[in-house]
Amino acid sequence: MRLRVFAVAAMAVLLGLVAATASASPQRAQANKLTVWLQVDAQSGWPDVVAAANQQFQKDHPGWTVDIQYQNWGDHLQKFDATLAGGNTADVIEMGNTEMVKYMAAGAFADLSSFKGSFANSGSWLKGLAASGTFGGKTYGVPYYAGSRVVTYRTDLFKQAGINKLPTSLGEYTVDARKLAKKNSAKSFSPVYIAGTDWYVAMSFVYDYGGQIATRYRGNWVGTLDRPAALKGLAAYKAFFQASSRASKTAIETRPNPYDVYAQGNAASMIGPGWFSCCTGDHKAATAQFVMPGHVKGQPMPGFLGGSDLAVPVTSSSKNEAADWIKAFTDTTSMKALQAKGNIPNATNLLGRSVNERAAVRSWFVPTAKHWVDVENGNILRNMLAQILRGKQTIKQAASSASDNIALVLNGS
Repeated sequence: MRLRVFAVAAMAVLLGLVAATASASPQRAQANKLTVWLQVDAQSGWPDVVAAANQQFQKDHPGWTVDIQYQNWGDHLQKFDATLAGGNTADVIEMGNTEMVKYMAAGAFADLSSFKGSFANSGSWLKGLAASGTFGGKTYGVPYYAGSRVVTYRTDLFKQAGINKLPTSLGEYTVDARKLAKKNSAKSFSPVYIAGTDWYVAMSFVYDYGGQIATRYRGNWVGTLDRPAALKGLAAYKAFFQASSRASKTAIETRPNPYDVYAQGNAASMIGPGWFSCCTGDHKAATAQFVMPGHVKGQPMPGFLGGSDLAVPVTSSSKNEAADWIKAFTDTTSMKALQAKGNIPNATNLLGRSVNERAAVRSWFVPTAKHWVDVENGNILRNMLAQILRGKQTIKQAASSASDNIALVLNGS
């Protein structure tokens, strides 16, 4: 309860700041100067792509300059809040996709819906990124680049278990998990390490079967985990967990981290962000990755995408120019250049054949509701999964209770 009260209070403060600065409409920036905040990833990883976008923008807008100011993930939101209060926000800002909802709900970003058709590949933006920049049916964020979730696995253990072909369906992966369990009988060993209440993994099963967490209906949020498609996904998650993971049914995915279990030799595979391959201990040479398969053969399971969006603060006095810079920075040429540097581009029609790109073909995102953070803080999904895995409630009972609670929280004032 305290968390929710704090969240509401913080949102009220932010709404006040945005309203005050928007009504003041100060002329903050130097004339014909566009200020852009990007994370340091761009500075160290693809400065040439940034330079090319600046050059194109200045060609289209003679006399304008672009001031790129690089930020750090650890404090950029605090700095952004301060600029909202001071009325001196940047004209373009990079946001992590999970950071968008709070600020969209507070009215901190300009509505870019009228520009959407002019952004390259906007008709095929990655679903998980596009959803993170959409609020109330309007577009506030433009997808920049993504990070997908894949299966990281031990090639040596798969070979020892007689698995010579990677699974292309959930059913095949379940059979492989049983082979791995038979070959490795230690009670602490997981063929596929999944923490019991890892809702990012569990909800991928829900979306794979066509379900979702919640939807809008006649202006209100409705929980949908108790609908047939979602129930099938939850049943599939329970069956797969029982066949493959020896983790606690009430464990969360950061205590312990899956890669720590893997590095200690207690897992043949794990599901998570592609960067998990960095932390595999002595098993690095025998580590590879594949796309998490869905229940339909040959189709990847939808994954929760990480990544970044580009937004225009509502207090910017150069919104049209800001949108034009975003157009240049996210056009097909820029996306191809980012892709060549190992990033996942922002649209499905641009995806290549790497494991991470193939995993991004199907993706999902949480409901973009002002109070979604309260659903997370209230552990509604985690509690539901624990009830299901421990057999304390039927899947239908647990899902119905979770759906009711999600609707109650999301529709809160």
